[in-house]
Amino acid sequence: MSDPLDFTGRVVLVTGGARGLGLGITLRFIELGARVVVCGRSEPDTLPGREGRTASFVAGDVRDPESCARIVTEVASSEGRLDVLVNNAGGSPYSLAAEASPNFSRKIVELNLLGPLNMSQLANAVMQAQENGGSIVNIASVSGIRPSPGTAAYGAAKAGLINLTQTLAVEWAPKVRVNAVTAGLIRTEQAHHHYGSEAGIAAASATVPLGRLADPSEIADVCVFLASPLASYVTGSDIVVHGGGERPAYLTAVEAAMHGNGAEVGR
Repeated sequence: MSDPLDFTGRVVLVTGGARGLGLGITLRFIELGARVVVCGRSEPDTLPGREGRTASFVAGDVRDPESCARIVTEVASSEGRLDVLVNNAGGSPYSLAAEASPNFSRKIVELNLLGPLNMSQLANAVMQAQENGGSIVNIASVSGIRPSPGTAAYGAAKAGLINLTQTLAVEWAPKVRVNAVTAGLIRTEQAHHHYGSEAGIAAASATVPLGRLADPSEIADVCVFLASPLASYVTGSDIVVHGGGERPAYLTAVEAAMHGNGAEVGR
């Protein structure tokens, strides 16, 4: 039997694939033999690569439908096919909902929901014409399945992305499988922007049952599974990869109160 994780000859497009979580996803697919194309608004100083093989780059902004069309057309034309699309580009600055401007919220939704929709539509058109179809993986977030204070539009957009995944999976079957990965807290080279110092990262890690932030490669491995033949009967699914989630706040509060009274807390 052939190796189901051998992506030799397959073409993978990763939006925002040159840094952060996207970089981890890009490197993992390269390691498995895929021809990887990354896109972003500006080309990185160094393209992602492993063992002498590097990703190629296409400039574009997924918030702009015309730019999305140019990205997918260029990939399909230069590579001859498109087997996997990973909608990874996304994010949001901190902004309280009461203070966020309509323009700010619109841009966040464009980046995190409408961009993936537009990219998916274009990729689907290519994949439907291929004998083996294709696979689309949407990178969602725990912000879409719990309250997201400070990033309300982002959380709402990611919730929408999970629903979009389910709908597209129904509409585009059987040729194209569409799945989502709901990622938890991740330690990337940009982690200090979110958590501050190492002390902040340690404090965030303490809220996770597994006791640490995820490495990008651990999210990437789930993307690889979903794009591989191992997931041939998996579509419309959302795999939550969050280390067990977040320890309920009430437990910490109750334990602190009971310890203060000298009581033991049941486990």
